[in-house]
Amino acid sequence: MRRKRRTHSPEFKAKVALAACQGELTMAELVKKFDVHANQVTDWKRQLLDGAAGSYAIPPFRSPRCRLREAMNARSGKGCKLFRAFAGKGLVQVEAPV
Repeated sequence: MRRKRRTHSPEFKAKVALAACQGELTMAELVKKFDVHANQVTDWKRQLLDGAAGSYAIPPFRSPRCRLREAMNARSGKGCKLFRAFAGKGLVQVEAPV
């Protein structure tokens, strides 16, 4: 009889991925210990390593002028229409940071 499809919690996935990154156990031992498929272990490890770099990334600086340009170029939304209306009348002034 076939086993019912299981869903794993994010905490369990992180635990398995960390164990795989530590390298103390072989893939076969990890599969047996956590009762998951080797492809899942590999995928979760890759996701952990890919996401780790993003947690240390510094968001790029966007000047107020750049944010206004993005808002004006957007094609929908009330706020964008207001920006277009004010910018068209010369009521919005954006200065570059010093």
